[in-house]
Amino acid sequence: MLIAVALTIAMLYFGRQIFIPLALALVLCFLLTPFVGLMERVRLGRVPSVLVVLTICFVLAGSVGWEVAGQLLEITEHIRDYKANLADKIHALHARNGGALSQATASVRELNKELATTPEPTPTIPNRTPSDLINATRQTHPIPVQLTAPPSSLVQDLRALLGPIAGPLETGGIVVIFTAFTLVKREDLRNRLIRLGGQGQLNVMTQALDDATHRLSRYLLLQFLVNAAFGLLFGLGLYFIGVPHALLWGVLGMLLRLVPYVGTLIATAFPVTIALAVFPGWKQALLTFGLFLVLELVIANVIEPWLYGAHTGISALAILVAAVFWTMLWGPVGLILSTPLTVCLMLMGRYVPHLSFLEVLLGDEPVLRPEEHFYQRLLAMDHEEARNIAEDHLREHSLGHLYESVLIPGLRLAEEDRHQDALGEKLSASIFQSTRELIEDIGDRFVQNEDAEESNKGGIKSAPPDQRPEDVGVICVPARDEADELVGMMLSQLLEQSGMNSHYLPIGAVEDMLAQVAQSESRVVCISALPPFAVGQARSLCKRLRARFPQLSIVVGLWDFAGGVPRAQERIGKTCTDAVATNLAEALLQVRRLAESAPIEESASTSM
Repeated sequence: MLIAVALTIAMLYFGRQIFIPLALALVLCFLLTPFVGLMERVRLGRVPSVLVVLTICFVLAGSVGWEVAGQLLEITEHIRDYKANLADKIHALHARNGGALSQATASVRELNKELATTPEPTPTIPNRTPSDLINATRQTHPIPVQLTAPPSSLVQDLRALLGPIAGPLETGGIVVIFTAFTLVKREDLRNRLIRLGGQGQLNVMTQALDDATHRLSRYLLLQFLVNAAFGLLFGLGLYFIGVPHALLWGVLGMLLRLVPYVGTLIATAFPVTIALAVFPGWKQALLTFGLFLVLELVIANVIEPWLYGAHTGISALAILVAAVFWTMLWGPVGLILSTPLTVCLMLMGRYVPHLSFLEVLLGDEPVLRPEEHFYQRLLAMDHEEARNIAEDHLREHSLGHLYESVLIPGLRLAEEDRHQDALGEKLSASIFQSTRELIEDIGDRFVQNEDAEESNKGGIKSAPPDQRPEDVGVICVPARDEADELVGMMLSQLLEQSGMNSHYLPIGAVEDMLAQVAQSESRVVCISALPPFAVGQARSLCKRLRARFPQLSIVVGLWDFAGGVPRAQERIGKTCTDAVATNLAEALLQVRRLAESAPIEESASTSM
């Protein structure tokens, strides 16, 4: 894998003269495909649609580019005129700072001068022989050599004529050719990519290409519109402020906004500097910076989240690292293309199994499921963050959903590690104690909130028809371990919230738990068992309860059991239990059904 990655990076670097135009062409293809499709819907044809779209793009880009180039040349002609204002403002800043800072700066400069003017040792002149004098004379009279350049070709003459813009023009021409052919033959290229994925991977490759096409096209189009709106508003604002060459700064702001994080700051620095150089005061410069601040805050916090969800599916750190990586490979072009290229890499990691690490490294989706994150924080003894995970989940979901989706799966992970001797006694006790405190705190808070709501309404909690909550007695009995007891606590809380009189038993000897069941006035017993290690104990406890209390209704909860209720019923057996549940919601329904059908006067105590 490391060798493959190194070879890929080397290929991208040394073949950048080909890969840069190809990457730019692919990005333009994703951007222009919706417009070409719009032209095709009016029955214009594929090739004419591509030519019309490209022609419009060239005309717009050429017109704006010509005007921007003229303003840029005008700035270079007036640089000397701006020198006086800049010197005055720099002098004013030095005068305001004054005092210790100026003295410290002067001291550092003097020290640098002293270090730089160290005396050089005088060389000693050795005794020379006559042969040395002859060689020295020959060296002082070198033999003249004349170099003649070979005749230049037409391409070299054009490059010399165009100067520094020859390279960008060549790249632009190749990009145009690649873009045109990609737009015309996009279905053929799509089919070839699917064929490369293999005939047995048609579904995966189709999903990957559809996801990449939809996500990149939508993202690039919306980003282009947002950046164009930013450049337009920024240029208009500068025009009304009075900053010269507003079109240049608007176009520069639109282009540099493609650069993650620092692009808009760089784009704003130029007009601010021009405002400082042109105007004698500070007003225009401050207005320019204020305009940038307002536009960036509104676009970044309101417009972009509304349009495309404020993210591209890439984490913030991955965007920063990708910007540095692609800039080192391909220079400024790589900086502009860093985000689209990183989106492509992330999608490859999503659909290609061998590259799944790319999605983990680059994506912004949580790599740990909520239950894994919760359990991992408990393993790290970070109980506060584990509690925060539960609280965050509870803000968007119900209490039962928190128990079933986070806490019970987390306890199951802890049980698996504990039975494999992966947890020490101290760590295991800490995990269970922290979970117990969390369940108690959350349950008490929910009960208090419900009581406060009912008291504010001036009523009582609603009860199911044909029975009163105080007549319903439910007891939750753990099958084997402390994890079973904790799930019993959760079920007991949910039963109390539904209006039933419920409580749970702590883990202990079986005879002691049976005695507590006999002393209670419960009509329904729920055995709490967390698979896979408590199934046998749950079946044994169910048989003993049935033999001793035949009139009781028994529900066995095999929480998160693989195979669902039918398989769980098969494991427990149909002779000792009245119902089997695999999650808390099913257990609530079964307990309510059995409580409503059982005679009120019968209880566990009457059997004694």
